[in-house]
Amino acid sequence: MIPVTIFAGCDVAVVGLGLSGLATARALESGGATVVVWDDTDAARAEAAAAGLTVADLASADFTSFAALVLAPGIPLTHPEPHWSVVKARAAGIEVVGDVELFFRARAKADTKAKVVVITGTNGKSTTTALTAHLLSASGKRVALGGNIGTAVLDLEPFADDLTYVLELSSFQIDLTPSLKPDAAALLNITPDHLDRHGTLADYARINASLRAARRGRHRCDRRRRRSLPRHRRDLARSLRVKHIAVGQPVQNGVWAADAVLVEMDGGQEVARAELAGIASLRGAHNWQNAAAAYAVARAQGVSAAEIQQGLRSFAGLAHRMEQVARAGAVLFVNDSKATNADAAGKALASFDDIYWIVGGKAKAGGLDGLEPFYPKIARAYLIGEAAGAFAAQLGDAVDHVECGTLERAVAEAAADAARSESAEPVVLLSPACASYDQFANFAKRGDAFRDIVMGLDGATRVSQQGRAA
Repeated sequence: MIPVTIFAGCDVAVVGLGLSGLATARALESGGATVVVWDDTDAARAEAAAAGLTVADLASADFTSFAALVLAPGIPLTHPEPHWSVVKARAAGIEVVGDVELFFRARAKADTKAKVVVITGTNGKSTTTALTAHLLSASGKRVALGGNIGTAVLDLEPFADDLTYVLELSSFQIDLTPSLKPDAAALLNITPDHLDRHGTLADYARINASLRAARRGRHRCDRRRRRSLPRHRRDLARSLRVKHIAVGQPVQNGVWAADAVLVEMDGGQEVARAELAGIASLRGAHNWQNAAAAYAVARAQGVSAAEIQQGLRSFAGLAHRMEQVARAGAVLFVNDSKATNADAAGKALASFDDIYWIVGGKAKAGGLDGLEPFYPKIARAYLIGEAAGAFAAQLGDAVDHVECGTLERAVAEAAADAARSESAEPVVLLSPACASYDQFANFAKRGDAFRDIVMGLDGATRVSQQGRAA
C-alpha cells in the first residue's frame, strides 16, 4: 500500500467502494487523514463497515468540512449527470479527484526516482499494459502493475527508486487526475465508446488527449489516429519528444509494424527490429500495434531491442483477450470476451478466417456498424443475449446467422458446424461486440463460462497462448 499523507489532519470524503475506493480509504487513513466513506449500494457499505471504515450518509453531510471528495472512476462525474456527491462538492467549493490523482501527488511529495508509465486508449490498453510490464520485468527491472488492470494504484508497492509503475488508465480515471504526469505514456487509439459517460466523442477524445508526459518522458500515439485528434492535441504532440506507432505505414521516429515485424526508426533510419511471427498471444495486426507501443515504451525505459525480442517470445497474453482456449480436431476455440464493442471485435475478426462467430449481449451504440468488411470471413454467426434480435436484423442476408439466446447453445451449435468445415483451422470465436451485463456480471465471467463450456465438449484439448497443447 502507498500511504497518502497530503491530507494528513484533514477530513476527506470517499464515494464509491469498489477495489479502488477501499484502497483509497485505507491509504488516506494510513497517511493521517480522517476518512468518511459512502456507496449507493448496501452490500458495499456493509463490506466497508466490516473492514473498519467509517461509513456515513454523505447525502446529509456538510461538504464544507471536507478537504476533498475522492470519487471512484465508476461514478458519473459529468454524464449522464453528475453524481449527487459531485454536486455537493462543487457547491462547497472542494476539489473532486480520483485515486490516481492521489498517487501522483503522493509521488511528487515523496520526491522519489520511481518511474511511472501510463497506457490509455479505447482498445488494446490491457494487452499493451501487461506486455509493457512483462518486457520491463523480463529485462530485470522491478515492476508494479496496476490501475485499471488488476491492482488499484494505491494498493501497489510503496515508492522506491528502483521501481517502475506500469499503469493502465481508463478515460474515467484520467478525467479525475489533473496532476497526471508520467515519465512515458502511450495513447493507443480513440474510437466511440463510453459516450454515455462523456457525452460526445469530442469530449471523450479531449479527456484521453489530456494525457501528458513529463519533460524527460515521451508521449506516443497511433499515427493513423493523430490526424483526427483536435488541434490542441497535435500541438501538444509537437511540443513533446513524440515517437509514433503505426501498422503498415512507416514512421520517421518511432515503431511501425508490418507482416508480424516491428521496425524501430530514428530520423528515418532503421535502428532495430523484432519478430512477432509465431507468437500466438500477439496474433493479428491490432496486436502488432499493441506490441509496437509496448516496444516503444520499453525502449524509452532503457530496455535493449534484444531484451525486448526475448520478452515478446515469452509473453503469455491475457485471459479473455484473443485467448486460445482449446482445440477439438482442427477446430480452434478463442475467447475474446473482452471485445465489448464493435471496434474491438473487428480486431479479432481480422485475425482469423472461416469464423464461427458468437456475438451479442448488451449492445453498444451503433451495434455492429463498421464490421461489414469482415463478413466474408464469417461462416456463420451465433447470436446471444439482449442484442440477438437487433443483430439478426442488422446482419440480414449478409451473414448466415442463428439466434441462440444462450452462450451454452451458441457454443454447442458453433462447435458442431465448425467440426464439419473442410478448412485447415476453423475458429469458434467468442467476440461479442457487446457488454455482458444482460447475462453475466462482467466480461470475465462471460469468458470463464465460455472456457468451461468449451472444455466440456467431447475431444476438447486445452492449449496454451502459444497455441501448443497445455
